[in-house]
This record gives sequence, C-alpha cells and structure tokens, in this order.
Amino acid sequence: MENRIYTFPIVIILFSLVLESGCVVNNNKCTNDKSGYFAEQYRPQFHFSPQSKWMNDPNGMVFYEGEYHLFYQYYPDSTVWGPMHWGHAVSKDLIHWEHLPIALYPDSLGYIFSGSAVIDRNNTTGFGRKGVPPMVAVFTYHNAEREKAGKIDFQTQGIAYSLDKGRTWIKYAENPVLKNPGIKDFRDPKVFWHEETNRWIMILAAQNKIKLYSSPDLLIWKYESDFGAKTGAHGGVWECPDLFSMKIDEQGRTKWVMLVSIVSGGPNGGSATQYFVGDFDGNKFTCETAETKWIDYGKDNYAGVTWSGVPEEDGRKLFIGWMSNWEYATTVPTHKWRSSMTFPRELILKRTENDYQLCSLPVKELELIREQCYVVPNQDIKGDFDVRGAIPFKASSLEISLDFEWNQQVQKIGIKLSNSAGDELEAFYSGTNESFTIDRSKLKGSSFSKDFSGIHKAPFIAKKRLKLQILIDESSIEIFVNNGELVMTDLFFPSDNFEQITILASGDNISIKEAKFYKLKSIWSNTPLLKQKVID
Repeated sequence: MENRIYTFPIVIILFSLVLESGCVVNNNKCTNDKSGYFAEQYRPQFHFSPQSKWMNDPNGMVFYEGEYHLFYQYYPDSTVWGPMHWGHAVSKDLIHWEHLPIALYPDSLGYIFSGSAVIDRNNTTGFGRKGVPPMVAVFTYHNAEREKAGKIDFQTQGIAYSLDKGRTWIKYAENPVLKNPGIKDFRDPKVFWHEETNRWIMILAAQNKIKLYSSPDLLIWKYESDFGAKTGAHGGVWECPDLFSMKIDEQGRTKWVMLVSIVSGGPNGGSATQYFVGDFDGNKFTCETAETKWIDYGKDNYAGVTWSGVPEEDGRKLFIGWMSNWEYATTVPTHKWRSSMTFPRELILKRTENDYQLCSLPVKELELIREQCYVVPNQDIKGDFDVRGAIPFKASSLEISLDFEWNQQVQKIGIKLSNSAGDELEAFYSGTNESFTIDRSKLKGSSFSKDFSGIHKAPFIAKKRLKLQILIDESSIEIFVNNGELVMTDLFFPSDNFEQITILASGDNISIKEAKFYKLKSIWSNTPLLKQKVID
C-alpha cells in the first residue's frame, strides 16, 4: 500500500506494516479454503473463542516446549452451560491459536470443573517416562448426581497427566487426590511449586474464603491455612483463585499477589475479579492491603488466572480471563458459539506511595497483528471530531492509542463508536467526576438481558495527562488507562457494525500529543479447522 497524506479536520498520516503470517500443520502449509470461517456476526477476530458451542473459565494454562497451552471450561453439545469438559488450544505466540481435541471428559466421578496445569520437572508424581516430565492437570470433579441428592460433598479434586505435550491424557487411577471436607463449594485448584519449602502448594476456593494445601508429590495433600473469610468483597461465592510472587523494584524485592473471582458483587455488578497483595511463607498468606482492589472495573473480565511455566528469561506474569459475566453469559446474541477470552495481558505490580497496584497491559506480541497505522500528530483540539473518512476500515479489529494533555480542566475526553442505526458506545474520562466510564446504554442490541445495558464507572484521577490503549474487536472493548493503572473490559452487541469513531474532547486547553489507529489482522486467517466432530 502506498503512503498517502489525508487532510481532514485533523491531519492523518498513513503508513503500513507488512507482516508475514502462516501456520504449519504436520510440517505442511495450510491450504484449506476458509471462506466464512470465524466470520459470523460478533465473532472476535483477535480474541480466542471456541470453534463452536459453550466456553467459560480459562483452565490449565501452562507453557511447555515453545507452546502456550490454554484449556478452558467447555460444553461441546450446546451454546449454554452443561456438563463441563476441558477444551484445549495451543499457541506459539499468545496470539495465533490452534484448536485441539477435547482434553478431559466427564467420568463417573463427575464433570471436569476449573483447575490448573503444571510441568512436574522433578517427576515427584512418578508419572514421567524416559526423561519426559509429565504435564499434570489438577481439577475439580463436580458430581451432579450427589448434588441433586442433596449431598454437600459433591466437589473433590482430581488429577490427570500427559506425556505428549498435552495431546492425550491419563486420569490418575486413585482419584480424587483431595476429598471434600464437608464444604458445598470446594473447587478451582491452582497449583505451583514453592521453591523455599520444596513442595507443591494448592490454593483452592471454598465458599467465601481460600484454603491452602501442600504436597510433596501432587498426590497426597495436607491442609495449611485459610484466608479471606473477613477480607475483600463477598457479594458472591469465591472462585478461580491464583497466588504468585512478583518483583516490585530493581533490587529484586517481591510481594505475593492473590487473585480471587466472585460470581456476583463486582464493582459494576455481577462477576468480577479482586486481588490482594501481601506475603506468603509457604504456609499462610498475609494481606497488606485493606481496601478491596479489582483487576478490571469493566463488566466482562472474569475467572482470569496466570500461566505457569513461563521461562525465567521471559520473566513476565501472563494473564487471561473469560470475557463475559454470569448475569447474561448464557443469553448473549451469538449462536454458533458463546464466549471469548480477554486479550492476553502482562501483569505488573507497582509500589505506590502507601500501597501496591496491580497493572495490566496487552502482551507485546500484539505488534504481530498490526497491519496499518494512521497517526494524528501533536495538536490542540477543541471539541469532538470525527475520524470517519480518514480511516478506511470499520471500527473493529482495531487498536487505538491516545495521549491527551491539558493545563486547566477537562470535562470529558475519550472515544465514541457509533453507526447509522443509532447505536452508540462511549468510553471516556471525566475530570469533573474523577472517574472513567464505559457507557453501553445506547446499544440497540441489548434486549437479551436486563442486566446488560448500562453505564459502568471506575474511580480514577488523571493529573493533566491521560494515555489510553484501546482494543476494539467485533463485540468487545478493552481499555488500558495510563499504562494499565486502570483497566475496563466490556462486551457490546450493536444492531449493525460500528462505522464511526469520534474522539471526545470537552474542556479547556486540551491537546492530543499523539493518536494512533492500528488495523489488526484476523488471527484465524491461516488457522486450520479442527479435525473432530463438531455439533452445530
């Protein structure tokens, strides 16, 4: 594409980034025709979604021999929740995903609920063979028959292992490895190796608190401690916990971060994920933060956890969440499939004046799918302006970077997406209210749920400078404010595609230091169809 300069109310400079992409299956280039593949209305183009049917929580995320594994709660027979399996996909770059056959199926002990996966490099389980360490999945068994019978102990913890990079699995013959102690909700184990005590640690959700266990071999577990009965938000059952250490300075000092999702009671209603910062001694987690903190203030980031096994030379703490909310997840207007994941993120723990803040940003691999870029150079702006016409692509599969500055006051700065059908979505900072807002109350395609339409706010103070990184896909928006100090994720389902992008600017002496609009390539354009039976 040749370089061109456009003259509009603002100056737009066009340049293109040419990137090679492809995929290899059995050492052969993909050649199958995918006309219409992943092209349904609202189908995400750069977020992970299943080929068909129901998906929820990410599970078993582990990196091994050049592959990021993403397992997930999956029901292959319907687009609403049902008997849970573990779906499976792999990626070499966190961006392009290959769908693999179902990894774990329900059995006589129950459905396969959420959990985690690790590489047992020291072969503590004894499952390894000929120098190959086992990949071990640790998951919750949910026995629906016992639940229907009124029993309270219908959730237990089981394990399975793989010796071929997660392609096939063997369930442990003596499952469950951790029986239920008499708790109705006893689930979602996240397991990691604790170097200081030379043993495995399991963090487990138990109704309104966390339970910690230890094991030398992933087979025999010992109770260690509880956390959270009187700490944090308790608007719903606790789920999908995580616990990991993070550096806070260049001297290598660390703190421990605990993630806990709650089914209801999030900052804008429904499902959400909170976090705690403190210390862990191998037995007990001690929280240093009194205020309830949220990893994402939007409505649609839930049950997120981090990848295990990321190489030390990489050093990142990588995170992904389920991009939906239990208030309406089963009724959103997609038909072949339901649900997608957030874009993968890097978590960064920052030390503030009197506290700690967990920030998150899209992983740097996002650059791999940038295709074209339109730049708005530094200039003063007065009032809103429409960039339609300057950008020759629709307002989806798009990354927007905005850098605002002002020296007096600002009432409203951000963006608005709209179409000729009258749908509007606004995302903006209000200096008057010291908050950031996503307003999806003017979407016409929201009648599927009374809980969907609304205005979602997050407290935030910007001091004369605001940087926004915004990811817009076919049916979602993710906003990262001031290098991830605040994050908001929301779904949207307009009656027609958004056509118009308006930069909002209301206040005195506002300048835009720079604005970039990146067209993003579909991650599915060179992905082979999964060779397994899919019921449509």
